[in-house]
Amino acid sequence: MLEFQGGSHPAFELLFARYRGPLYGFFRRRLNGDQRAEDLTQETFVAVIRASARYEPRALVRTYLYSIAMKLLAAERRKQFRDSPPGELAPEPVTTDAPDAALWIRQALEKLDDSEREILMLREYEQLSYAEIAELMKLPVNTVRSRLFRSRMALKRHLEPERKSAEAAATSGVAERVKLTRAEGEAI
Repeated sequence: MLEFQGGSHPAFELLFARYRGPLYGFFRRRLNGDQRAEDLTQETFVAVIRASARYEPRALVRTYLYSIAMKLLAAERRKQFRDSPPGELAPEPVTTDAPDAALWIRQALEKLDDSEREILMLREYEQLSYAEIAELMKLPVNTVRSRLFRSRMALKRHLEPERKSAEAAATSGVAERVKLTRAEGEAI
């Protein structure tokens, strides 16, 4: 980032190549539509270019980029809320062609509080450290640790009924096959 701040175009290209995918994933998991996620990814880098003269290396570049991304995401959500008709919620992220387990996880994540979901997603999906999450969310590190623990437990509680129903369905399927096999053996 410091090289780009000094005017190096290859440094920006390297920064873009390294963080474009992770930032796109960040937006894609939180928004409805691939195109809007791509647009916000681009807007993140436009903001980096515009603010390059003011950049101070107080944190990791990754933390700096995700803080810009979080601000753009908050603005996007405000815009969606403002533009949606009264009484209608903004559309949920698209879940096409997702395996059952991924769909269950998405549904369970939607049941979490916004702050719990965001901390969990920053840690598990974006692979940010506790210190980076603390800096992004302006919280003490120990608060991040405790909220992350609570959000993992809440996610586990939301997933337990799904796991039990899937196991019950699998068990009943096996029992049905055993009955059929037994009945076939008696018929012979």
